[in-house]
Amino acid sequence: MSPLAMKALAADLVLVLVFAAAGRAEHDKGNVILGVLDTAWPFLVGAGIGWLLVRQLGKREAIGIGPGITVWISTVLFGMVLRQLSGDGTAFSFIVVATLVLGVFLVGWRALARLLANRKATQV
Repeated sequence: MSPLAMKALAADLVLVLVFAAAGRAEHDKGNVILGVLDTAWPFLVGAGIGWLLVRQLGKREAIGIGPGITVWISTVLFGMVLRQLSGDGTAFSFIVVATLVLGVFLVGWRALARLLANRKATQV
């Protein structure tokens, strides 16, 4: 994996942790670090599956918007399935919030990066 792809993967994983930390903070659930990891692990697994899917589809660099959508959908889909299988909640409102926030996070940074790259290219 290229250094750029590794940075993109790290960005995705950090943003999933930020999502989990924000949710834990909003609902004030005890031990911060373990709580964040408990909330985040299904979504981290989902993001990993998304990255594997993108690579299997021939997109070696999962930094584009299209691959970002694959990572986002996988993160939410597999994250929710794993939460349900592990006995954690998957209330409709949580699914909606997780889908929207993770979409903004996982696709949003890619869109911003593309916008900045295009702006930089036109200035050269």
